[in-house]
Amino acid sequence: MRPITLLLAACVALAVPAPAAAVAPPVTLLADTQLDPTALYFVSFDGLVNNQSFQQDAIVSHAGYQYAAWYTADRSAVIARRALPAGAWERVVLPHRLSTNDSHNVISLGISPTDGRLHVAMDTHNTTVFYVKSEAGLVSAPASRTWTAARFGAVQRNLDGLALGSITYPQFVRTPENRLQLSYRTGGSGNGTNELAEYDGTAWRRLGRWSSATGSYRAPNGVTSTTRNMYLHGLTYGPGGRLHAAFTWREGNAGVLCNAGGLTNHDTGYVYSDDRGRTWRTPAGAVAGSTGGSAVAVSPSLVVDPLDPNHGLMNQESQAVDSTGTPHVVISYVPGRFTQCVTGYAADRTRWGRAFHVFRNSNGTWTKREIPVPLNSTGRTRIVFDRNDNAYLILPFGRIVAASRASNWTDWATVFDRPANNAFGEVTVDYARLAGEGVLSVLYQQRSTGTTPSPIRVADFRLG
Repeated sequence: MRPITLLLAACVALAVPAPAAAVAPPVTLLADTQLDPTALYFVSFDGLVNNQSFQQDAIVSHAGYQYAAWYTADRSAVIARRALPAGAWERVVLPHRLSTNDSHNVISLGISPTDGRLHVAMDTHNTTVFYVKSEAGLVSAPASRTWTAARFGAVQRNLDGLALGSITYPQFVRTPENRLQLSYRTGGSGNGTNELAEYDGTAWRRLGRWSSATGSYRAPNGVTSTTRNMYLHGLTYGPGGRLHAAFTWREGNAGVLCNAGGLTNHDTGYVYSDDRGRTWRTPAGAVAGSTGGSAVAVSPSLVVDPLDPNHGLMNQESQAVDSTGTPHVVISYVPGRFTQCVTGYAADRTRWGRAFHVFRNSNGTWTKREIPVPLNSTGRTRIVFDRNDNAYLILPFGRIVAASRASNWTDWATVFDRPANNAFGEVTVDYARLAGEGVLSVLYQQRSTGTTPSPIRVADFRLG
């Protein structure tokens, strides 16, 4: 493949939005409960292993109960549940302890409604996964089952015999047909591929890889990179069953950077699938690749917001789909008005980093707006919608900003900021509870120092 430079005017980039007539929707704090007073704490890659934005999911609801996962002070994996809306938390300690101080090695939860099992994938970063599943029916009839370790099977190094090899970022996704999919990366940063496996209620099967690590990308400085990986902002099923995937590419050749202290992430891309992740299409609808076949490769046709590698663009931020099926993405980087060459991504993002809301218009173009609240952090942001399609961003440290659908998401304003919560870094959210009840549950951990354990908590908000 000949080298390509990704320059595509697919979206309209706007400055900080002017004040709009509409008013940003409010949030109301309903409760803030403690899961564990002494959760495991260490800072790695600027984040915590109990609270990484790319977890899908660390907190999830089903059939009137909520489930949360974390590592406690002795490194044990803990799974807790409570009856909603305000039952007491019950804990189960799994027979596994975190193997290394690496914040990539999160715990991800998934639910398979067809057989009522809770699935747990954990403690992996380019290593073999640790996998546990519960007995059938545990989450479909929770009130009739005691919450004990005996309800869970043995810790496995595969998915019931399906070997995945060395993987990173296991994320569970439920299909509209109530199958459970597992997304994961094989290979490494700058040279890896995304893959899918699927559970039908009886057995796991591997669907295969769907993104490519090969192809040529030429940076503005003229340097060409021939390996990369696709970092997902999420996999989200929307109305009608469409599977949405926004992403950024990370190049394997650090020579594409203006300074070695930056990140080789560039461009925001988008693909979608109408057949549960088997066939992937470009924003314009052309076939971009297939799972287990010709994989999705680097191409200008996938770019919805072009950005070169010199701005500290963050990978694995977040995305959501509103009630009309419109995909929305949050990205963050250092805008060019501050510098055209990030020299230390952590320091520069903390000093200058800004988040942006990127969404698709009905005519196929994309709009981008800057959120008028500094991040003051290297961390990532989560995006959610209420039932009226008002948008809410949960920023690092648990701050919440919101914008109304009535304003076309232009009236961004801070609607929750409580420094006394002492939240550190990123948060994770319960998308299932929000969809079912209109309540946003935010899992966060409090700031500590060194490796001193700290409380991990769940804050519940009524939106709108």
